[in-house]
Amino acid sequence: MYSVNVPVPSEVTRLAVGLASNCITAEQRRGHTLVAKRLPDERFESMTRRARAALEGTPPFAARVSGIDLFRDPPSGKAPVAYLVVESPELYRIHETLCEVFDPVPGFEGDEYDPHVTIARGGDAADLLGRDIEPFEWTVERLAFWHPGRELEVETVALPA
Repeated sequence: MYSVNVPVPSEVTRLAVGLASNCITAEQRRGHTLVAKRLPDERFESMTRRARAALEGTPPFAARVSGIDLFRDPPSGKAPVAYLVVESPELYRIHETLCEVFDPVPGFEGDEYDPHVTIARGGDAADLLGRDIEPFEWTVERLAFWHPGRELEVETVALPA
């Protein structure tokens, strides 16, 4: 399933990798990114055209990593999931806009949307909870269509869109 993602700066990736290295039994996340909205299985060209139209006029916006939290009972995969908390009112707006075009994925989106960058899952991932981190803020200047199976960006949207 493709998604619209916020590429994270190298500082956020280094933070997540550094924290994950403290885990012994958890699965460390590869391909650190921030999901704005999962997209339905449909023709790529049609899907990206609809998403781009919804994103039209979206300006660059602020995002901030502010702490570590856990999904103790995630809707899929191993638990717990340790993640970096991301604060961004504009990201919520983008998510809501895209949910008007593409149905929310139950358990992950809509009212359950929780912007985050996964650090690690399963095993001793919960041991990361309570660790202090230095908050990091950045300006999001582009979004990306992400192929999760290949863990890569396949197309980008420069902001303002």
